[in-house]
Amino acid sequence: MASEQAILAGGCFWCTEAVFNDVIGVEKVESGYIGGSVDNPTYKQVCDGDTGHAEAIRVTYDPEQIGFDELLDIFFATHDPTQLNRQGNDVGTQYRSAIFPLSTQQAQKAMMGIERNQREWPQPIVTGIEQPGTWWPAEDYHQEYWEGEGQRNPYCLAVIPPKLQKLRKSFANRVKEAGATTA
Repeated sequence: MASEQAILAGGCFWCTEAVFNDVIGVEKVESGYIGGSVDNPTYKQVCDGDTGHAEAIRVTYDPEQIGFDELLDIFFATHDPTQLNRQGNDVGTQYRSAIFPLSTQQAQKAMMGIERNQREWPQPIVTGIEQPGTWWPAEDYHQEYWEGEGQRNPYCLAVIPPKLQKLRKSFANRVKEAGATTA
């Protein structure tokens, strides 16, 4: 079976990329920008909050090893989908929680995923389901950020390890062996 893709925005793309890189069945995670009005936006433009883009990840996965539903469950468990236009100290629409379905089936599963995961959260999930639009890969230095520069970045050191611990605790059977040694 051919690989499939999912586009998810859950705040800082460095943080969501680090989580999904450790998931069995995930072949590639690319950080980028989606949902905005400017062609080929830069990190600075997106961070300024004026382009309408979200920091997001494009996950390429093997559907024989992991399904879209499982990806969504991991997504909802490893960020706070109840915060509108923010994740922790990152504030602005560029840090919104959103799913960008690439098919009608993904859109339906996204709605069911929100309903299924709502019981895990005391506040309403505000994750949006948005039209995908154009995907813009982030600059090269953002790709695989946690594996390189991120482990020396104080922000990443504060935010990413708790997300990885949550992944390992809640989805132990979905974590790659090599991932168990990082953080």
